[in-house]
Amino acid sequence: MTVSDADQIHRTKPFRDLFGHPRGLTFLFATEMWERFSYYGMRALLVLYMTKYLLSPGRAEGVIGLDGLRSVLESLFGPLGPQPFASDIYGLYTGLVYLTPLFGGLLADRVLGQRRTVIIGAALMAAGHFMMAFESLFLLALTTLIVANGAFKPNIVTQVGGLYGQGDKRRDRAYSIFYVGINIGGFLAPLVCGTLGEELGWHYGFLAAGVGMTIALAVYLYALPLLPPDEMHKLKAAGLDKKPLERSQWRSIMALAVLFVPTTLFFATYEQQGNTIALWADDYTNRTIDLVVWHGQIPVTWFQAFNPLMIFAFTPLIVGLWSRQAQRGSEPSSITKMALGCFGVAFAYLIMVGAAWFAHGDEASWLWLLAYFVVLTVGELYLSPISLSLVSKAAPARMLSMMMGLWLATSFTGNLLAGWLGSFWSAMDKPSFFLMLAGLAAGAGIVIFAFNRPLKGILEG
Repeated sequence: MTVSDADQIHRTKPFRDLFGHPRGLTFLFATEMWERFSYYGMRALLVLYMTKYLLSPGRAEGVIGLDGLRSVLESLFGPLGPQPFASDIYGLYTGLVYLTPLFGGLLADRVLGQRRTVIIGAALMAAGHFMMAFESLFLLALTTLIVANGAFKPNIVTQVGGLYGQGDKRRDRAYSIFYVGINIGGFLAPLVCGTLGEELGWHYGFLAAGVGMTIALAVYLYALPLLPPDEMHKLKAAGLDKKPLERSQWRSIMALAVLFVPTTLFFATYEQQGNTIALWADDYTNRTIDLVVWHGQIPVTWFQAFNPLMIFAFTPLIVGLWSRQAQRGSEPSSITKMALGCFGVAFAYLIMVGAAWFAHGDEASWLWLLAYFVVLTVGELYLSPISLSLVSKAAPARMLSMMMGLWLATSFTGNLLAGWLGSFWSAMDKPSFFLMLAGLAAGAGIVIFAFNRPLKGILEG
């Protein structure tokens, strides 16, 4: 019996559809939306919280383990002031939350199954966000969130693909819909958690993130009857759990590995929006809006709502474009789309080069950031959801969650590199800094595009 046979057995009792997709997609959408609300809510505050509050004299000394972490980082990078230290912590945290999915995927594939692993991860994540409200537990809270995300992230993503049978053309659209859910949560998070943190106190923002994660857990538990059975159980039922991988499956694994490094460079540049772009918005941006109906300044954390807002505004347009291209037989391959995504991010940083150049050290208009986020978002839509769909189709079923975790590790290496790149922010002039990021993103696009023809047949044939 083949994997396709086992999948067909699973499909003999189809899921009930809602708006042309299985009802389970709606609940996975909502679960991920609230989980991302919690993640991006905390992330919107993290660098500002450290630079403006936690790392100041008299407070930093009370954080358990912080002196030890500083010693380790300074042994690697030399003496660190508050801003470089905060950027390194940010990069370490946002990087590790995308490394642990490799182990969470392995745990689900071999031991617990996807459902149990997601539940454990969601519960730990809620606890970690509530712990952030206590200054002394700062590093312990981050560690808890890192472990929790590893259990949650790869297994919720693979369950989206599990709702669809082999060859179901709705799968790519499902991942685009799911990605909108991610970004609705990401849009609301800075507005709610960021505003609470900046206006009422940092800890109120972190508590709001914990409430969001608790809602995510409740939604997922309610949805369990509508979700696909674990891949581990399906394969055991078909007697395929110990069968060696076929040659074609190994070729798919190697093809995905080739795309790992350039995708890492994409995320190293993309993830600056929560790090140095937040600092640009705070220190170098004229955030004043003077309208008839309203006059005031845009809060710094609100700029991090631009990207997710544009995700769910632009997704229907991008998907519609691809649909029209498909009808004409001109739709780009998934790998070409990923290359175009890198080029989009490169162009976004060229916009920031212009902002820094024309500002001449003064504050630049907030409209430069608006243009940056427009172009960055289009680039993201061409790479991120497309790559998730590609992995769900190409990875062998017996190691699907682990392969998804491995793919998410591109964000681990990317975020580590993003944190290191961010440490140059204080020392470099801003046009040169943004030009460096544009060059890295463009280089990633060139590498991916160069592999389009040899890998297309393996991954998409």
